[in-house]
Amino acid sequence: VVPAQCLLRRPHREPGQHHAAVVADEHRARGNVPVHPAVGVQDAQRHEDVGGDLGRPVRRQRLLREQCRQRPRGHQFADDPQRTALGEHVEDLVEPGMVGYPGRGLRGAEIGQCVRHGAAGGFSVSIAIETDGHVAQLGHGYDPEGEGRRLRIDRQPASSARAFADYLHVLWLTPAMDGLFAGPAGDRRRFLDRLTLGVDAEHGARVAKFERAMRSRNRLLEDGGADSRWLAATEQEIAALGVAVASARLDATQRLAALIAATRNDASPFPFARIALEGELERMLQAEPAFSVEAQFRARLAESRRRDAAAGRALIGPQTSDLLVRHGPKDVAARDCSTGEQKALLVGLVLAHARLIAAMRQEAPLLLLDEIAAHFDARRREALFSALAELGGQVWMTGADPALFEALKDRADIFKVTPGNLERL
Repeated sequence: VVPAQCLLRRPHREPGQHHAAVVADEHRARGNVPVHPAVGVQDAQRHEDVGGDLGRPVRRQRLLREQCRQRPRGHQFADDPQRTALGEHVEDLVEPGMVGYPGRGLRGAEIGQCVRHGAAGGFSVSIAIETDGHVAQLGHGYDPEGEGRRLRIDRQPASSARAFADYLHVLWLTPAMDGLFAGPAGDRRRFLDRLTLGVDAEHGARVAKFERAMRSRNRLLEDGGADSRWLAATEQEIAALGVAVASARLDATQRLAALIAATRNDASPFPFARIALEGELERMLQAEPAFSVEAQFRARLAESRRRDAAAGRALIGPQTSDLLVRHGPKDVAARDCSTGEQKALLVGLVLAHARLIAAMRQEAPLLLLDEIAAHFDARRREALFSALAELGGQVWMTGADPALFEALKDRADIFKVTPGNLERL
């Protein structure tokens, strides 16, 4: 499904070998349309529907082609309607197609950092996405000496990366995320923002505007806040954007929590999570209307100017919130679980998010799973492969040990990729 003409070079990575596999669509092979469990998804306390239907057929989304300029020479894969293959690293092959997707992709990199090592100038990427037989061409280019970033949909200019979200939705899991629950709250907020982006495509733009407004306020406070009218206008913008960001995060968290509660399986090797959002604005939004919270937030910002100036940052707002996760069956904070339990819990969260997106959009997202099977035993690996097949979407997986994908021989294409060489296993 993924003919490719380039492989990106992973920054700061020594050349080496990687094996990769992707779960084949068993339902497609049988000519069936995958159907999620026909259950109602409601929060037991709030009685709010998640906004999707788990009982309806899900459309399939597939990455068909990828072409790049200003990149190392890559490989052309056979065009097969059911199977795919990867390069040295899942990020190296797929990230070109993601640079137009809202956010900063797998590595959190600035656009200028995506230029090929040793190459002058920028780059361009063109990918084809098929959804239920309809093929859309998404193009993205970067010219540091010209017009900068360029986006195209079916060869026509696109206003922003937000437009790509109408054609492509991607979820991913990389080893860098393994310490999510024990790490700083900022990492969990970024993870939460990606979850929220799947529910609200405008969320990324709002977060970016909010961060710019906060930086503007910080500079005004550093300068002594002499222009009180400009400072007040900035705080008004921060209050509006901050409440919108907090509301979107809260909504996404509640939807996901409701789906997890409705579809939980206590016998699954990927334990269900209990999730909640901790933050002052979020607490207020659950008890008061948004316009009231916005007014209070604006007043608090004005009252705390001196304190925030001394701290060098605002001490209230969605930038201080945190995603709280607990191991459902054990009712233990995720940060206190073992490394293996945290990994299984994280995988369960990503799978639940994929099901939520499929229910809301009636379209299964693309899944990119890097080194996903490395720390799982055979039972968990098989449960993972089965869960991925049931999603009905295209899945990319990588690993350094081909034995980890032995069970997928009849369900996936498996390739051994070394620099300049591709070998089917």
